[in-house]
Amino acid sequence: MNTQTISYREQNTSLTGYLACDDTRGDQRPGILVVHGGAGLDDHAKKRARGLAELGFIAFACDMYGDGVAGDRERVMTRVIELRDDPPRLIRRAQAGLDVLTSHPRVDGRLAAVGYCFGGMTVLQLARGGIDLAGAVSIHGSLKTNLLSEPGRMKAKVLVCHGALDPHVPMTDVMTFIEEMKLAGADWQLVIYGGAEHGFTHEDSAGSKVPGVSYDALADARSWTAVRDFLNELFGAPIVTQRGA
Repeated sequence: MNTQTISYREQNTSLTGYLACDDTRGDQRPGILVVHGGAGLDDHAKKRARGLAELGFIAFACDMYGDGVAGDRERVMTRVIELRDDPPRLIRRAQAGLDVLTSHPRVDGRLAAVGYCFGGMTVLQLARGGIDLAGAVSIHGSLKTNLLSEPGRMKAKVLVCHGALDPHVPMTDVMTFIEEMKLAGADWQLVIYGGAEHGFTHEDSAGSKVPGVSYDALADARSWTAVRDFLNELFGAPIVTQRGA
């Protein structure tokens, strides 16, 4: 497994992402964009990128905030609000990460995106915006948007993995999302995990003092299986089938 940090830019913003791929293989493969949660590009996102690389993909965990933002709560919250409230800007920032993938000599042009929490919201906006992705996966991500998809615009197949007890993404948001997908004519799936709260894949959230946020090992494992099977549907059987994250 080869991992490396990659510096890149989106307009005037300097960004630093994390690439993972199996360099023992010389073939071309699909590229998977991994979009981090609210804390920024962290060990969780890097671990998920490595897991996807173990499945045979080239994975790039992008940076949505910019150098020097992660770790500074005030700057993080400012950046989250800026991007959340400006979907075209959010899409441009994520597109910069996709551009890193498409420039990789072993990426065959096929792309998908997997996002967690804030990243889940991000990948859904990519899909809503008609970005040329084979698929977009949101895991405990926000489903709200002020830029709804238009009928026939979405190219990506969509998978949403959601915790039934997530107070940060209530069932009213889920039902609104369902109606949006129906009107958009999208190819979409929604998996709801009973007993799971927000952030159910984040092992470091165990003992979190934030209400409604907790790790759920079963929902984590089940959602990883759902992601693997979804990518299998999009691109063919994975090279390695054990749980990689």
